[in-house]
Amino acid sequence: MRLIGAGSRADRPQVDHDLIFTVPNVLTVLRFMGVPLFVWLVLSQREYGFAVLVLVIMGSTDWVDGYIARRFDQTSKLGRVLDPMADRAALIAVAVTLAIAGVVQWWYLAALVVPDAILAIASLIYFRSHPDLPVSIIGKIRTALLLVGTPLLVLSKLQVPLADVCFAAAWTFLTLGLVGHWIAAWNYFWAILRKGKELQSDGGGNG
Repeated sequence: MRLIGAGSRADRPQVDHDLIFTVPNVLTVLRFMGVPLFVWLVLSQREYGFAVLVLVIMGSTDWVDGYIARRFDQTSKLGRVLDPMADRAALIAVAVTLAIAGVVQWWYLAALVVPDAILAIASLIYFRSHPDLPVSIIGKIRTALLLVGTPLLVLSKLQVPLADVCFAAAWTFLTLGLVGHWIAAWNYFWAILRKGKELQSDGGGNG
């Protein structure tokens, strides 16, 4: 089974519908709701075991909602914007939580936030909103690596067999994910500039 683009059908071109209440969008909202639960489990209860479970469920819904959207023709314009926003919000909120808890260093949070901050500023300058760019393959792989590495890192803090192996594997995934994060941000940045200049050019020509 394909991990990236799973559920796509060659005989059915993907169309972004003007839909709001779809199963994928509901799963995305649930992923948003998992963030405060994770924060509470880690910072208030110190329940890292349940926190790992929440991360696994959140990461699973990221794949499942995409599969359902493509397989059952439930892709939507809202989902195309909401899904990556949910991923980013979850990853940053989780990183902030883990930094406060002392599980990761603050440089890790900075490595996540700085590229997103630059992209957000560029989007506001050119579009005053979301640039509505397609998610790149590098971006999808980056997200998958971070979603796998983060629960492994939390798991390594528990008294479990092979905790050291989990720790090493976690930082392997997270390091590759951060590299992909910066590469994807670089590509998105230039895509924003190109699209913004094209829109400005079209607007000037129509004026």
